[in-house]
Amino acid sequence: MWKLALGFVVFAAIALFVIFKAGDKVDMSGEKHGADAVHAPTPTGSAASQ
Repeated sequence: MWKLALGFVVFAAIALFVIFKAGDKVDMSGEKHGADAVHAPTPTGSAASQ
């Protein structure tokens, strides 16, 4: 039983460490499709018309 409790404490500590290191950059919304999936900005200017 103590191994289960120790595993939970270690997992929780790692999870909190990752959350605090990432700050507000964590995206928990899941898989994206369509217009939300675009990672690069759209090209502007004369490059877009070619």
